[in-house]
Amino acid sequence: MSSKKWLAGGLVSALALIGVAALPADAATSLRVQYKTSAAGATADQVEPWFNLVNSGTTAVPLSSVKIRYYFKADSPTQQYRFACSWAVVSCSTVTGTFGTISPGTATADRYLEVGFTSGSLAPGAQTSDLQLRFYRADWQRITQSDDYSFGSSRTTYADWSKVTAYQNGALVWGDAPAGGDPTPTPTPTPPTSPSPPPTGGNAGVVFDDFSYTDANDTRINAHNWTIRTNQGGPGIPGASWPKENISFPVVSGSNKALQLKSATDGTGSGTQQSEVLNQRKFLEGTYAARVKFSDAPVSGPDGDAIVETFFTITPLNRDLDPDYSEQDFEYLPNGGWGEPSGIMYATSWETYQNEPWLAVNVHGEVRQSYDGWHDLVLQVSGGTIKYYIDGALFAEHGGIYYPETVQSVNFNLWFISGGQIGSSTPRTYVQQVDWFYHAKNEVVAPSEVVNRVNGYRTASTAWVDTVPGA
Repeated sequence: MSSKKWLAGGLVSALALIGVAALPADAATSLRVQYKTSAAGATADQVEPWFNLVNSGTTAVPLSSVKIRYYFKADSPTQQYRFACSWAVVSCSTVTGTFGTISPGTATADRYLEVGFTSGSLAPGAQTSDLQLRFYRADWQRITQSDDYSFGSSRTTYADWSKVTAYQNGALVWGDAPAGGDPTPTPTPTPPTSPSPPPTGGNAGVVFDDFSYTDANDTRINAHNWTIRTNQGGPGIPGASWPKENISFPVVSGSNKALQLKSATDGTGSGTQQSEVLNQRKFLEGTYAARVKFSDAPVSGPDGDAIVETFFTITPLNRDLDPDYSEQDFEYLPNGGWGEPSGIMYATSWETYQNEPWLAVNVHGEVRQSYDGWHDLVLQVSGGTIKYYIDGALFAEHGGIYYPETVQSVNFNLWFISGGQIGSSTPRTYVQQVDWFYHAKNEVVAPSEVVNRVNGYRTASTAWVDTVPGA
């Protein structure tokens, strides 16, 4: 994996202002940003800046060379935000959104949303048409936007808006940045001439994987201790298959690849495919982390199936109520299931269970809300306590009999709850993506430090490392 791959949606520190590059006069006025808002209140559940990028010049503009910035005032210095594209004429699959900081900030701006494109071209006189975008607080509390520099409460139809800026190839070509805060756009990182040393920490052993593989047949997958499941069996719909080809490694932004799990069903066992990837059984105490993209809807076909999107650790159950069994789960059910009518996130710690009759010995925390999009998941297992974090916030804490006692594997899987299918024979397909995985053996690593270490590996052009001894 190239060092060009960075944390999608993470906060990116802006570069100190040295000077703004200038384009030729004819190019400097060729792009215009039109803006409107679909959430005009002083506070909102989500900020909804919609853009239309217009090329009024005489030459085509590669969209990958363009960045649009929307400036705002964070609700608190530590507040984190998440980006989403609701709909775009150019396709949301080509639209990216990251957040940056402005230092020093102003009374109306200390952060910005930077919108980019992975592909496409804007011909002379053409426009992107609707870019229906939104961002929200990671804790899903309401956002105060009345004090945001780029917010225009009266802008409910598209019109030129100079409080949103556009850059082309790193040069400001449209708009006025907030006074005292116009950092140059964060460039795409390039590999250093001499790679930086990897980050410190994890002295008892670390695993890091940037998922830079070509496809499911890449021999490095097994060499790096991952297994793509192909054997039948639970969980999920009886009779479902687990095809190897349902695992892929698509580019999700720039040169940024991710592990992708795909599962599909027509409501029958023979017509259901599920997916799973797991690492070897050698993990116990320490910190586990992954950046995962959950999905609320299928990429094709009708919505509504009870599906489970996961990141977890597990020890096999050798017999009913096996005392050596353990499991720690992040499980997202976007359409509900297990008696829940709609989206819910579970963090569950298991002591053991029995299949017949069903008996579960576990404890869990839950939040009933949407987790559609990218999220940083961190699990800390140390000193008799299990802690689950989502986007830096403590989600659940367990201990006692639920604390693991034997080594576990690390797993990601995507499966359908048996009996939770909609009454349709039309095939539908869901995907889950994983940007990276990190583990530090016998070390409690704060969520923010996990992000720092992952960025350190990427800066050092380190796509994979595994120094955790086998069990």
